Amino acid sequence: MNRRLRLTPCTAMLVLLSACQPAPVPLSDAAIAVRDAAPEDLFVGRLQNVDVELLVQDCKVFQVTRGPEQAVALTEVLAPPPYPLFTVCDRQSLRVEDGAVVASLGRMAIAAGGCCATGGTWRSTDGQQWLLQ
Repeated sequence: MNRRLRLTPCTAMLVLLSACQPAPVPLSDAAIAVRDAAPEDLFVGRLQNVDVELLVQDCKVFQVTRGPEQAVALTEVLAPPPYPLFTVCDRQSLRVEDGAVVASLGRMAIAAGGCCATGGTWRSTDGQQWLLQ
């Protein structure tokens, strides 16, 4: 039995149009980090009447800047002081408290156990300037 695919003019036009669609733009690492962030790792709100978006990742706080389409950029605004040995992020979170964002960060020295070789709790009313509590 001879089976041949027959395209009607409308079907052929749909096939051609679907082939002309641009491929979706892949998400950047920054966009994926924001998309996949846990609720306690992301702050989206207003501070001092300015829209602010912050992300905590690997014991650092980043300001999230959104561009055209799906473009996302991360700018580091807070990190604990460096430590002379290798460390891993043991705890991190962002929370809102009395009109400010509070960041809790803690890095643990590898093989040392316990927390924290570096870290602490910082507070910011604008998302840029951070005071150690």
